[in-house]
Amino acid sequence: MAIVSFHLNSNLYLRDPQSSTLGQKIIQSSIKMIDKTGADDFTFKKLGSEIGSTEASIYRYFENKHRLLLYLIDWYWTWLEYKIDYKIQNIASPIERLRMCIRMLVEEKKTDPDIPFVDEQRLQRIVNTEFEKTYLTRQVDTDNKEGLFLPYKSLCKKIAGILKEINPQYPFPNSLVSTIVLSANHQLYYAQHLPSLTDIKTESRQKHDKLVEFLETMILNTINTKIK
Repeated sequence: MAIVSFHLNSNLYLRDPQSSTLGQKIIQSSIKMIDKTGADDFTFKKLGSEIGSTEASIYRYFENKHRLLLYLIDWYWTWLEYKIDYKIQNIASPIERLRMCIRMLVEEKKTDPDIPFVDEQRLQRIVNTEFEKTYLTRQVDTDNKEGLFLPYKSLCKKIAGILKEINPQYPFPNSLVSTIVLSANHQLYYAQHLPSLTDIKTESRQKHDKLVEFLETMILNTINTKIK
């Protein structure tokens, strides 16, 4: 069993997959399969075959694959906020806390030994490619009312709070942070698939450092600009 677990919104699932060996296998294998083939080609039938179980057994945990994808992405944002909280807890300077947040948003994730059924490196790639599919849907308002985007909102709110410490007069902290978080995902995706849209180069060993520099510059120049 995992040493660390997170309590996610119960509307995401029918049975908490962290609570059983089968549920953890569902999470572990779905991450591997979605990373490999994408969410569009992923099905519960294929997942059942992969884990040696039945399609029906997976439906006992998740209503559909949309809820499973939301679960995985909510888990990622919850885990990332947990890691950020640990890193910034003893940093007094809000600018340094902001820089740490940006770096942790961007840096390539490594497998967390405290959570053996989740491959955070693969999950980061899923977030980069699939996150926007979870809310660019016709049911987004219903999903939002059920609190299915709270982990993402919580992380953005935390970083926006740091921006307000740096410049309490800046009027758009939430807008800027949500733009920056998506930009971090977009730039990494562009670097790999649409390189003419970014100056971040996948072959560069410093690609994450360059992206951190770009995002830091964007944020700090923006919030220190006087709004007329």
